[in-house]
Amino acid sequence: MTASEKATAAPAAGTIGDRKIAGALLRYRVLAWVTGLWLLFLTAEMIAKYGFGVHTPSWIAVVHGWAYFIYLILTADLAVKVRWPLKRTVGTLLAGTIPLLSFFVEHRNTQQVKRDFGL
Repeated sequence: MTASEKATAAPAAGTIGDRKIAGALLRYRVLAWVTGLWLLFLTAEMIAKYGFGVHTPSWIAVVHGWAYFIYLILTADLAVKVRWPLKRTVGTLLAGTIPLLSFFVEHRNTQQVKRDFGL
């Protein structure tokens, strides 16, 4: 096979699948961190508002809500691509609702996906 034939040949099926998984994993990781950070901001806002009577901006909850919604979609996308069991998928989806948990779950899931798929 000549160099030009190699360049135009279609990549192996595993390579395309690995790229899709790697992309889904990256999107999941970014949104896990974004959701986790906004949840920490929301937690601090709630403590300041209800614990100390400080007037806080209400848009923090809205931003976290939208970030969490996108996190749900991207987590489901990754779960389908790597074929997580339902229990792991639901646990990962709920990780965006408990402060700090999304960081730990993201780290554990990333290690597992990278190990399983050689990424």
